[in-house]
Order: sequence, then structure tokens, then C-alpha cells
Amino acid sequence: MADTFTEGMTLYRMRNYKDALTVFLSMPHDSGVPSLDIAYYIGLCYARLKRYDEALLYLEQVVTAEQDESRVCQCRLTLAVIYSKTDRTRLARYELEKLVESGYQTVQTLNALAYTSWLDGHQDEALSYYQRALDIDENNPTAMNGMGYCLACMNQELTKALFYCKKALDSNPDSAAYLDSLAWVYFKMGLQKEALSFARRAREKDITSKEIEEHLAAITENAMEQ
Repeated sequence: MADTFTEGMTLYRMRNYKDALTVFLSMPHDSGVPSLDIAYYIGLCYARLKRYDEALLYLEQVVTAEQDESRVCQCRLTLAVIYSKTDRTRLARYELEKLVESGYQTVQTLNALAYTSWLDGHQDEALSYYQRALDIDENNPTAMNGMGYCLACMNQELTKALFYCKKALDSNPDSAAYLDSLAWVYFKMGLQKEALSFARRAREKDITSKEIEEHLAAITENAMEQ
């Protein structure tokens, strides 16, 4: 049965998650392979296949019983992503906070925690987490964009917000999210021509984002009133 597990691992590394899942699910309880090892990879396969409810069942098992801290951290991060994608931001924040408490304070984790805190209405916490991410990597574009956008929404330190959003966009000029954030900063600063220009560019890059569409509509309406 160890050979079967190896086969599943090989398929997983090849990103053939569907077949890997079939292999892992076929393994009996007395296979000789630790049940948590099997549960871990079943959960990851389900997550990769976007079958989130099934993924949660297995990954939560691992978080509860696993002794390997690195594996627990990986599961918590995956759980946080799933909860975010399924609009369960409080649960996402819980998993991310547990990660930070355990010492897993990566830029990625802090950015995700800032974002979920913002969605949950905890504005000051969001700014704090973005700042902690920038303390680790002062040029991290996600943290810079997040910090700038949050400050703009709060009508605070708009010059600082402009600096961060410009710098984030410099790192990726084609990012719809970064274009939109810069447009929103300009809008808050009363610079309508610049706001409209960047908002239109953001919309051209991403025609599916409701937030970008709403920002463009607000900026356009404001420009027409002037």
C-alpha cells in the first residue's frame, strides 16, 4: 500500500489532482500509511479541484490532530484561502491569526490577514497588518497597494496613499487592481481627470470586477457633475 501512496504523490506532484485524489481515496485504513498523511493530501487535492466543502473536512482533521507544525501551517493557510474564496472572512481571519500567533509571520500571511480584516470592517487592524508586511518587505507591491487603498478609503494621509499606490503600479503597470487603487486615491484627492484616466484603464484590464466597475461609475458621475 505504500507503493499506492507513492503513486498518488507522483500524480499530485504532476498536478494531476483528479487521479491523485482517486488513488488516495482508495487507500484502506490498514494501508500502513498514517491516516493524517492521507487526509492531508486528500484535502489538498480537493482544494486544488475547488471542491471546497470536501477539502475543509480533511484539512480541519489535520489541523486538529497533526503534530508537524509546518504541515499545520500549510493547512491553516489553505483553509484561510478557502474561507476567503467562500466569503467566510471571519473564519479566514481566525486561521490567519493562528498562523501569526505560531510565528508564521510571512508577508503573504500578513497581507491576507490585512485584507480579511478590511473586509470584516476592522480598518485599523488592516493598516497595522499591511504595515507589518511592509516592515518585512518595504517594496512588497501587494502591501503597498493595500496600504494605499485603505488610506484612500479612510480619507487619511492621501499623499502617503498616493506614494504607495504609484510605487505598487510601477512594479506591475498592467495590474487592474493597482490601476483601480491609484484611480481611487486621485478621486479622493479631488483630481478627477487623473482618476478617470486610471479608472478607465483599470476597467479595460478587468471587465469582470464589480469593485472596479463601481469605482469607475462613481468617478464618472462625479466628473459629470463638475
